[in-house]
Amino acid sequence: MERQDHGLGFLLRFENVAWYEDGQVRILDRRIYPSEIRFVTCHRHEEVAQAIADMVTQSAGPYTAAGMGMALAAFEADNLSVEQWEACMTKAAFTLSHARPTTINRMMMITENCLKVAREARAAGSKVDEAIFAHTVGSMNRRYSKISQVASYLVDLFPDKGAIMTQCFGETIVGTMLREAAKRGKQIKLYCPETRPFLQGARLTASVAQDQGFDTTVITDNMPAVTMQTKSIDLFTSAADSICLDGHIVNKVGTMQIAITAKHFGVPYFVTGIPDRELEFISQVHIEERDPEEALSFRGVKHTLDGVQGYYPSFDITPPHLVSGVVTDQGVMSAYDLKRYYSNNTSSYW
Repeated sequence: MERQDHGLGFLLRFENVAWYEDGQVRILDRRIYPSEIRFVTCHRHEEVAQAIADMVTQSAGPYTAAGMGMALAAFEADNLSVEQWEACMTKAAFTLSHARPTTINRMMMITENCLKVAREARAAGSKVDEAIFAHTVGSMNRRYSKISQVASYLVDLFPDKGAIMTQCFGETIVGTMLREAAKRGKQIKLYCPETRPFLQGARLTASVAQDQGFDTTVITDNMPAVTMQTKSIDLFTSAADSICLDGHIVNKVGTMQIAITAKHFGVPYFVTGIPDRELEFISQVHIEERDPEEALSFRGVKHTLDGVQGYYPSFDITPPHLVSGVVTDQGVMSAYDLKRYYSNNTSSYW
């Protein structure tokens, strides 16, 4: 297998996302990177689910962590009877896939595929944890490969020496679009809103861009409008946690307000990713509301007086009329025509 993480930033190398080995899962703690490079080690699959819920890993990181967590569950269940093993693995699949509510549909595809691999490996007398681990690495490699195709179409839209605004941390698309831009000699400049309260844009997107040699500027979350106005932003892009077939985009909270600003200034907004076949309508998506305390503090330092309340919806919804196009591995599609994506035979990378 030719690994598809070549040339990408530290955060995106397979071992630095989530990794199963010797009966434990190691996850890079993205809550504190790059101030510290520290890994959270999980000895039970429930600890992996808790790490996902606690934002130890974010963006597409939970997809990999869930697969590695299933390998750990298989290690835990190795000596159980057939009935006990089936119950344990089925429960682990539910626990891991439901760690956070908004992306349950994608996470269930991951854990169900791991269950299928597990049953086949057990029936064949193979090491189940090793089979799930190999499947998860292969799935990650397929995702990187498919998103590299998305990146190729996205970079087609970048002007040479263009100014690009991002939002939050789009994981694989961030690294692959920068790798593709470098390959073509496009000297783009990135503007990254910080993405409070966890600062994924400042700590993660900007770190990957810096790692890969790009001119990178971080702005606070109340600066996108003035930045578009004064810095000649050519294009705004983000990934998405859900792309509904009705054209609504679910992404890190703050995406919608940047999309509105982009519309005002005539800056195109291109979403990247694969439409979610299971999400025909936005009404099917449950927006996660996190602990309000996360909006009142950062890394344990409280900003407010006692009694002040917080509100933290983790995602917002951008309607299709604010979306210039959805960039997929099949090309750029209208947000109003996403069902067409599945008119062709498409292979899943989950």
